[in-house]
This record gives sequence, structure tokens and C-alpha cells, in this order.
Amino acid sequence: MPGEDCLVRPLFGGAITSCFPPRFQDVSNIREVPNHQEVFADPSRDESFIFELLDLKREVGDNGSAVWFLRDIANEQDAAETMVLEHSGTLEAVGLGCGGGPTIVTTAVGKMALTKGRQGREAQNLVRVYLANLRLKEVSTDVLITAYEPILIKISMFRNDPNPHSFSAYGFS
Repeated sequence: MPGEDCLVRPLFGGAITSCFPPRFQDVSNIREVPNHQEVFADPSRDESFIFELLDLKREVGDNGSAVWFLRDIANEQDAAETMVLEHSGTLEAVGLGCGGGPTIVTTAVGKMALTKGRQGREAQNLVRVYLANLRLKEVSTDVLITAYEPILIKISMFRNDPNPHSFSAYGFS
């Protein structure tokens, strides 16, 4: 994405904005997306972004919260071969606060074998997952920003879909 043009996108009815390449399409134009998520995908590259608003996980410490969420995603998606490749410590994002309090940010990068939709384990793809957790304690919210980048795509995933660039293969919830 370095060097690519970016498009400012309103998220969650304009409450938040972000900027990323226009090649990422709004998945809600294709299928229903839960109200607490904004999902964008580039079907030609099989890459995606998910912005998610969650109730603050008070039982999870700030340090390592991104790793906790990365492992939680792996568990929820029944990922195989999950590995945390790197993670940051905590940092306070000045000017990114909400409700007057500080925003604590942690990041993690992992590698997972994931299956999209209802396909079996034989169709698992190896993906790199980039996750940032922004903790807005003043409004009891964890913001997750997750990006999926394919490392190895199993060709069999498109067996039932004659158009490999359609969104029918996307099974994010």
C-alpha cells in the first residue's frame, strides 16, 4: 500500500474516518455486515480490512491486548497453525482520545491458516494478520483494526465459485 492513493472513508456513520486505497470495496454492498463492524475487501488480491467496535475487555491488560485479540480471532475462526510473529508494547496516542481520556494502542502481527466461509480445512489459506487495538476506556470501547494479507491461497477455495474475484468466498463475521 505504500505509494498508493488513499481515499478518506467515513466509518460507523461518520463517527470515525480512515484513509486507505480505493481498491478496497465496502463488503456491506455485497452482504450484511454486523453494525459493530465495517469490512472492506480487495477481491483481486484477497486482502481485507475490518474495523470493529467492541465492549472494552476490562479483564485484558493493556500490555498485550492486541496479542489477546489476535488469539481470540484465531480461536473464533478455528485457525490452524497460529503464530504471533511480533507485537508492540503499549503507547498512548496523543490526539486520538475520546471522551477526554487517553487512547492506549497495542499492535500484533500473526500468521494463521484460515478457512473462508463453510469450506473445510483442506481449503485453508495461510494469511498474515495485522491487528491494532485502540483502547478507549472513557467510553468503554476496544477498537480493533484488522488487516488480512494472503501468504498462500489454496486454489481449491474457488472450486465452487466460477468468479474468483467475487465476494462469495468471504466469510468474515
